[in-house]
Amino acid sequence: MGGLPIQNPSSNLALSGSQKDGGATLAPSGPDTKPKKKMCCACPDTKKLRDECIVEKGEAACSKWIEAHLKCLRAEGFNV
Repeated sequence: MGGLPIQNPSSNLALSGSQKDGGATLAPSGPDTKPKKKMCCACPDTKKLRDECIVEKGEAACSKWIEAHLKCLRAEGFNV
């Protein structure tokens, strides 16, 4: 056959999280840190403030809101 080595399927790395939910790939640090929501649905308040600021003032002027949203996502269990 070809010159590629055969790998044991069980030795391959698996993606964290569920493929069916369409969420981001996650790297939880413990068994209880798996997010309960999809990334797009987590932290709607900070997401709205961040998006409105970026549209009105540009990304460079909104670092406060961007960081607040990232902090919220991390608190929800996302590795961002």
